[in-house]
Amino acid sequence: MRNIVYHPGVPLAPESPDAVGLAAQGLLVAVVIPCFRVSKHVLHVLADIGGDVDLIYVVDDRCPEQTGLLVERDNRDPRVRVIRNETNLGVGGATIEGMKRAIADGADIIVKLDGDGQMDPRLLPVFIEAIRSGQADYAKGNRFYDPDGLATMPRLRVAGNAALSFLAKLSTGYWQSFDPTNGYVAIHAEVARRLPFEKISKRYFFETDVLFRLNILQARVVDIPMPATYGSERSNLRVSRVIAPFAFGHLRNFIKRIGYNYFLRDFSVASLELVIGIALLVFGLWFGLSHWSSTSPASAGTVMLAGLPVILGMQLLLAFVSYDVQSAPMSALHPRLLRAPRVQPRPR
Repeated sequence: MRNIVYHPGVPLAPESPDAVGLAAQGLLVAVVIPCFRVSKHVLHVLADIGGDVDLIYVVDDRCPEQTGLLVERDNRDPRVRVIRNETNLGVGGATIEGMKRAIADGADIIVKLDGDGQMDPRLLPVFIEAIRSGQADYAKGNRFYDPDGLATMPRLRVAGNAALSFLAKLSTGYWQSFDPTNGYVAIHAEVARRLPFEKISKRYFFETDVLFRLNILQARVVDIPMPATYGSERSNLRVSRVIAPFAFGHLRNFIKRIGYNYFLRDFSVASLELVIGIALLVFGLWFGLSHWSSTSPASAGTVMLAGLPVILGMQLLLAFVSYDVQSAPMSALHPRLLRAPRVQPRPR
């Protein structure tokens, strides 16, 4: 099994030899492009998609620029299919619609990239190979891999993505992954088929919410280094509008993940470390603060009774975090899913 790695600064040909032979292996590759106010860029994106892709779904998410009509009128690529949403579903909702169509049409590997030109279609063979080779169930871009490339990224985005990445590590459990809001992703259809699309966020929290759902499935995720590219396109994301939903989403997913992975599906030493660590930390802080306002000097015993539980509690919580970091899935799930027989639900 050969590991293909993109090296920043080394361009890839539109049709990489590494992707040749996918059709011979019986693998159908589909690309989903959600479109909203990208009419100036989408045709260039379509033109750069190489021959290793079999189907392309352009999802017009109730675009005021009528991107779907533009593609139908000016595009000559027979692989392109246009999907029109009757209402605006957001980037996540549009991507889900495209994925559902790709799964229904028999796709084996599904890649999502944006239509604004920020994601280089020449990287498609790298994302495809990560799934095809069985290295991962889900591959996502990482714009932070090359420090020199960050010079093109606005400083506010660098700081914001760094903060979001740390929160995403907590809520998704993929501690080795970075740049969680990166929308350049590839997924095996057998894994995508098991995602609860109806529960996944349809807006800008989509990528992070998918990672949380993948952790529940115990799917393996890998990062694909990619350059940060910014041109004349404008992001529809407004930071002030997403701070509260992102904070709530991370907290909700963190509680769900911990509860499911450490108490419902499994109960281990890490579960005890978490419970006892929180209990000791809370008790030590409560006891210490309750004696803080006392006018008389605290005795050595009082200090120890307040400080020791805090120290032990922190040690246990750090041990739990260490266990959580090491428990990220290390093997791909989809090879096992492909070998397992599909069981149809019994009629009631």
